[in-house]
Amino acid sequence: MPTLFRLLITILFLAGLVYAGMFALVSFVEPNPKDVVRNIPTRELLGETAPTRPVGMPTPNVTSTPAATPGQ
Repeated sequence: MPTLFRLLITILFLAGLVYAGMFALVSFVEPNPKDVVRNIPTRELLGETAPTRPVGMPTPNVTSTPAATPGQ
C-alpha cells in the first residue's frame, strides 16, 4: 500500500504543478491582438473560375516547360 500512496501523491503533485503553470500563464501573460489583412481577388468573390477575355482574343499558350527551339 505505501507504493500506491506514493504514486498517487506523485501524480497529484505533478497535476498541481501543471495547474499552477496554467494559472500563472493566465495571470501574467497578456495576448497582443493584431489585425490580419488578406486581399481576396474580385473574381473569387463573384464566383468566376477564370477571368473573362474579350471576344476574338486568342487564348494564350502557357506551359510549364519551355518549348524546344530549332537548332538545339
